[in-house]
Amino acid sequence: MIKVCHIISGDLWAGAEVMACHLLRELVLTEELRLYVLLLNDGRLAAELREAGLSVTVFDESRCSFTKLAGEVRNFLKKDPPDLIHSHRYKENLLALMGSAGSPRTRLIATQHGLPEENGLSLLQGAKVRANFFLMSRFFDRTVAVSRDIRDHLVQSLGFRDDRVAVIHNGVPIPSENVSPASCVAGFRIGSSGRLCQVKDYPLMVAVASIVCAKRQARFLLAGEGSCRGEIAASITARGLDGRFVLAGHLDDMDSFYRGLDLYLNTSRHEGIPMTILEAMARGVPVVAPAVGGDRRDRRARRGGVPGRRA
Repeated sequence: MIKVCHIISGDLWAGAEVMACHLLRELVLTEELRLYVLLLNDGRLAAELREAGLSVTVFDESRCSFTKLAGEVRNFLKKDPPDLIHSHRYKENLLALMGSAGSPRTRLIATQHGLPEENGLSLLQGAKVRANFFLMSRFFDRTVAVSRDIRDHLVQSLGFRDDRVAVIHNGVPIPSENVSPASCVAGFRIGSSGRLCQVKDYPLMVAVASIVCAKRQARFLLAGEGSCRGEIAASITARGLDGRFVLAGHLDDMDSFYRGLDLYLNTSRHEGIPMTILEAMARGVPVVAPAVGGDRRDRRARRGGVPGRRA
């Protein structure tokens, strides 16, 4: 029996969290593994994992300093040291490293779900990014990159050892009923989904909508929340697209969202392997996306199915 601990923030329900959820739902079915999950926030990910039968412990990062949080995580791991700790972001990587100190049998794996935006980072943010990659390259036994583009960057630009970086593409479960999407309203429906942040470049989606709507009957739908919502809404109004471009906010029923589209549009400046593109494709929705990151380098890898078997 191999004991595996995953450390995940759980503060968002975005690509990394969705991927981890799919992965753990599959791994919990493996009899050779004993899985447990440490989350830094309670929320949807915690609920989804508990429902799947996983052991979930939440250390609420909002109620204590990082030093105290690290101590609590370390004490928890010392009671029953895992054979492997799998972490999923910067803070989680550091907690995994600190929590495994003094336990020589514990191996460390980190998944790199994407690459940070280099433009616009403060000095402190840039220092955190560099420190994280230094720790991963020196002290982690393996790094999992979700695309060849990310792997190449880690090895060629950041000094990671070639034999310590593996590519395992993201995947999604195939829906039980693969029904061709059909618009339920007049007009062509184009949609996208994700965090409303700079790297997703949704103002570009608004610009595309302005061009398309000037030539044909079409409606645009954007699902998600984030810090750029005000900027996007202002651009919609400025281009006279009110009523043609809908900011749908957070949606729980994403299956109906995808099935109601005629086309899925991704406008990101960089991606690993976007879960939303995989989800749209799994439902038979055509996708238009820029040739960036994993969208450019790893198209042949997208065949649906369950995620790669990452412990």
